[in-house]
Order: sequence, then C-alpha cells, then structure tokens
Amino acid sequence: MRFGSKIFSQLRKMAAISPFSSEKLHIFHGANLEGNPVDMFRAHIAFHLAPIASVDPDVIVPALEWTQTADRGDLVLAVPRLRIKGEKPDILANKWAIELAEQDTSSVLTKVIAKGPFLQFFFNPTILAKLVIPAVLKPKEGTSFGDSDVGKGKRVVVEFSSPNIAKPFHAGHLRSTIIGGFIASLHERMGYDVIRINYLGDWGKQFGLLAVGFKRFGSESELETDPINHLFKVYVTVSAAQAAEEKVFTEVTAQAALPEDSDEATRKQAADTVKEAVIAARAALTALNKNEPFSSETKFGDDIAADSAFFAKRPIDTEAKEYFRKMEDGDKDALEIWSRFRNFSIEKYKSTYGRLNINYDVYSGESQVSNESMQSVIELFEKKGLIHVDRGAKLIDFSRFNKKLGKALMQKSDGTSLYLTRDVGAAIERYEKYKFDKMIYVVASQQDLHLAQLFKILELCDFPWAKTLQHINFGMVQGMSTRKGTVVFLDTILDDTKNAMHEVMKKNTAKYELVEDPEMVANLVGISAVMIQDMQSKRVNNYKFDWSRMLSFEGDTGPYLQYAHSRLCSVERRALGDSELNLSTVDLTDVDFSKLEEPAAQELIRELAKYPDVLLNALRTLEPSTVVSYLFKLTHIVSSCYTVLWVAGQPAELAAPRLALYSAARNVLRSGMILLGLTPVERM
Repeated sequence: MRFGSKIFSQLRKMAAISPFSSEKLHIFHGANLEGNPVDMFRAHIAFHLAPIASVDPDVIVPALEWTQTADRGDLVLAVPRLRIKGEKPDILANKWAIELAEQDTSSVLTKVIAKGPFLQFFFNPTILAKLVIPAVLKPKEGTSFGDSDVGKGKRVVVEFSSPNIAKPFHAGHLRSTIIGGFIASLHERMGYDVIRINYLGDWGKQFGLLAVGFKRFGSESELETDPINHLFKVYVTVSAAQAAEEKVFTEVTAQAALPEDSDEATRKQAADTVKEAVIAARAALTALNKNEPFSSETKFGDDIAADSAFFAKRPIDTEAKEYFRKMEDGDKDALEIWSRFRNFSIEKYKSTYGRLNINYDVYSGESQVSNESMQSVIELFEKKGLIHVDRGAKLIDFSRFNKKLGKALMQKSDGTSLYLTRDVGAAIERYEKYKFDKMIYVVASQQDLHLAQLFKILELCDFPWAKTLQHINFGMVQGMSTRKGTVVFLDTILDDTKNAMHEVMKKNTAKYELVEDPEMVANLVGISAVMIQDMQSKRVNNYKFDWSRMLSFEGDTGPYLQYAHSRLCSVERRALGDSELNLSTVDLTDVDFSKLEEPAAQELIRELAKYPDVLLNALRTLEPSTVVSYLFKLTHIVSSCYTVLWVAGQPAELAAPRLALYSAARNVLRSGMILLGLTPVERM
C-alpha cells in the first residue's frame, strides 16, 4: 500500500508510542489514524487477516464491530459477513484464530478468540491508553477528539426551526431547532462546509390580517420591546374578529337558504342564531378597535338586521386580502410595515436562539423567493408536462408516479402561487447560490407528504441534485405548557426551568455559595433539562413533556449530565491544586499509562475510544439520541470509577495517569455536550 504524506505524518506520530508498523497496516478508505485511534487496530487486523482469509482487507474493515461487553473482546468479526463459500463459519473462525496467533507477533492484540462463527479481538489495554488519552487531551490544532474529514470539500445546507412570524415558537419549532442545530454542528465536526438556514413563515394573507390588526390594536412600544408576544396578541385579537364576522356570514347565509315554507319556530331559531353571532362580532370588533374610532363605514348600532348585513360582508377579511394584495404588488408603505414586523421578530428570535447556542448564516423565508422564480417554476412544470388545469387552477397529479402522493395545487386560479411552489423556487435558488452536495430539511413528520411531493417534483424536473435532498422528520411533544398549564412561548418554558433549577441549587447552601453566577448556571442547567429530554429518544417518537422527570438530578437527565461534568471539573481542580502531588506542571499526555490496570480504568479507556465511531454513526443516522446515550453510558462508567480510582492521597506516579484519564473523560463529555448544543458548567 502506497501512503500519502498525511498518512506518513500520522504514522510517525504513532510510532513513538506504539508497536504499529507502517508496513503491516492496511490503510483503508476513510481511515483516521490520528483522530480515531481504533482505526490503527482496524488497519492492523485487516492487514494480518486478509491473506489468511483470502479476503480483500477493505471487506474486512467494515465487518469489524464493537462488542457490547469487554469479555467478548474489543472488536468482533462475524465470519458470515465475509460471504466465504465452502467451510462452515465456525470452522473458519477457529482456523483463522490459530493462524493469527502464529503470524502476528506484535503486542497490538493480547489475544484473538474464536467463539462459534465469531472472531473476538482483544486490544492491548496499555497501547490503547497510550493512543486514546493523548489523542483526547492534545488533539491536532483546530480540532477536537472525534473530528473527521469525511466531509472535506463538501457543502451541506441545513434548513431548521423555521417558525411563523407572529405565532408562538411552539414545541414543533423547538424540536426542529434542537435537532437541526445538532445536525449542523455534527456535519461541521465531520469536515463539511455547513450553511444554516432559517426559512421563516413570513408571507401570506395572514400578514395582511396582522397589518389590519396592528393598525387597530397594536402598540409601537410593545412592538419594539416584545415583538413576538405582542404580534401574537394582535394576531389572536384580529383573528377572533375575523372568525366572528365569518360566523355571521355563515349564519346569515343559512338563514337566507331556509325554505319559504319553514315554520315559525325554525325561522325564530335561525334569527336568534344570527343575533347571537352579531352580538359576538360586535364584541370582537370592539376589542380590536382599541386604536381606531369607528368611522361611518365601520360603525354599528343596535339594529341586528343592519349589523348582520355589515358583518356578513366580512370587512376585516376583505381589508386583509386587499392589504396582502398591496404587498404582492410591491406597495412601498405596505411592505415597510411588514418589513418592520419581520425585522423586529428576527432580532427577538436571535436572542432566543442564543440561549440554545444556535446561530444561522441566513434568515430566509417565503417572502425571499422572487416572483420571477415562482413564475419560471410554473413554466418549467408546464414544459415538463406536469401541470393539470382544473377551473383555472394549476395542479400536479402525483398519482401517475406514486399513488400515495395524491394531487397538489401549485397555482390558484387568480395566479397566486402556493407554499409548495415557493419551496420548489427556494430549492432551485439555493442550489444556484450554494452548489450544495446535500440539503437537509429538519421538519416535523406532519409534513412528510409535503416534503415527499417537493422532492418528487424536483426529481421530475430532472434536477440531478434532487437525489441529495433529505427530510429529517420528528415526532411531536405532548403536553408542552408552563407549570401553570398554559401553552406558551419557548422563552417562558426556558425561564420556568431556570427558576426551578435555581430553587434546587439553593437547597445546597455550601455549594451554592461557591457558584460565581448562580442565575447563569441555573439558566444553563435548565436549558440542558429541556434539550436532553427532547434528544433522549429516537427523533421520530412522540414524547411527553414531563416537568418532574426533566428537572431531576437523578437518572438520565440534562441536570445529571451537567452534574457529572462539574464533578469531573472538581476532580481536576483539587488534584491540580494539591501542592503535595505537584501535578500542575506534569504533561498528562506523557505519563505511565500502564498504571491504569484496574478493570474500571480499562473500561473507561475503552469507552473513550468509542467516541469517534459514535460520531460517525450519528452522521449516518442523524439521531441526537446516539450521542446522548453514549454520554450517559460514559458518565455512568466515570461514576463507578470514583470508588476505585482515587487521585487524592495517591503517589504521583499513580495519581498522574488517573488524573489524565479523568481529564480525558471530562474533555469527551464536554465535547459531546457542546455538540448537542449545551453549555457545560464547571460548578453547580
């Protein structure tokens, strides 16, 4: 095998601390010898086993898997995976184990055992420690342990969060934000150039309705200080007025449709229903008209018949449609008001995202897709023969290609383009701008059909990059509300968790007094509680928002992860501050790792060694739970070490490698927490 300069560099670094030989390694595609020490063992095993088994070493490497427990080896190979015809797998496994023992005279492996059709490979624990701990504590400059360059030279666009302006930042947006943030960060760790996009719901007739509502009900000062909450309040108020007038229209229409021979009781019931609807509409419009006195055109009185005729014309709805039409026509004044709503909302979103360690390269939205793009999209559909016209409206019938996809309306009879058309235009514009290798949409599973239709349209339009689009879906949060039981914005949920964690922290007075900024720590631990509860299970699963479980320091929760990290920080502080040990000047990457001979120590080293593979597996599944589960297992192993691997009171030659091991564990735990979007705390 001819090595590149990068591999030579990696091998030279490894040669000083291990018995690996560059002549006896199979450098497989994607090998990360410096960032993933276990790849050294894979390369070693593949080199020695390939000639014995008469199998291409590149077939052997992916067949080597981690075992569940150390008594079954570190890596295991299922012989049937190599698809060798002839002898039975268990006979082959036994034969190969004997030959490997004879031919591999290095100390890289302590033993190779045949167990039925499986080959179990046991690493030399001292060599593993010499590779793993320094790799964690002193990674290549500009990287962290576990980083990879599998995505080097590739660009990925991740669209996530995408809330609707003037509506609550609800649980679905929270999930999209957390999962999308993880996916974007993971791709960066894997070497990709990542573009983060927030595709806001910032266009449509609802903004005409919002503008009408703001004129009648809005407050400039509240818009500037709390835009999202205020615009939501405006939207709810104007929507109530709109719904009330729609109710009048419905009841008046039903009354007019009564047969001429209807009896008096039926007619009276219809008249009473209209009267009730009118009274409700009067109250809704009165509540809305806080800023604007009634004009002669909008004034109503005590005449039910006159008022029913007034409301049946649906004045609020009509005005909203007219306003949105002005927006679509490019009216300067209309767009200026809309732009203020959008810009104020984005600034508020940024502060909320900041609490979650989320940032974006682009705040886009439906409004940013040009009319030219949408018109060209419709023309493209027609050119490809995809459009079906029904009473002036333009549709695509997907049943010709996939019955499950049904039909989709692409353009109304009045020429207005719909959401799906805008998404097609947005996708095309993005590819033209970013030339991405992959684009990921992090959107709730309720939108499965919409995304499937979008991807199919782009495929039918013969865009070769359509196959690179991926929908990462997720289930819903059930029962997400404040502790008082009302549905709220995300900031309120985060404030509630912060306050709850603050109360818990105050109960331990001694520790509380040592925390420099308890409110900040409570905020970070509270956010961890929310985020870990969300990422703990498979993303496609629904989960119940559980306050008591989420805020617990016991079991697998966000606060427990923070506690585990702060305890490791405490171990480091005490050890480095111990004048008798004098470890503050010791290079922890160059100590006697053979002293880490306890089973607990070797189990922890083995778990740390898995971290790069965990990240690669997470890249394949795009499941945050893959990393969350790993971190909980890691912290459980660390916890079991405290009773047997003491640092304080031990001789320096024993304390130093143990401190190095604990420091490595803290670094990996910190790395994983940051990847998930958490901010690790050092005291709590």
